[in-house]
Amino acid sequence: MKNKFYTFEDDLKKRLQNPTFRTAWNASQAEYMLGKALIEKRMKKGMSQRALAKKAHTTQAVISRIESMSSNPSLLLLKRIARALDTSIKVEFI
Repeated sequence: MKNKFYTFEDDLKKRLQNPTFRTAWNASQAEYMLGKALIEKRMKKGMSQRALAKKAHTTQAVISRIESMSSNPSLLLLKRIARALDTSIKVEFI
């Protein structure tokens, strides 16, 4: 028998069948996507939270809170973080 990895996507698909979880997920999806994108971009640049924070003129704790979805950052802060990562941000309503 092959070992099949149980991925995040597999788990999410299963959990989204629960209406209570689905409601909570939909309410936090933007924060999740922001945190995920920030982690991915920071890692791709090979930067630590501390290095990014210093370059964006904030603290490591602020970066950590954004990445862990326990913060609601301002657009101004997101712009500073984007500049520190040599990238841009895109905000859209779908």
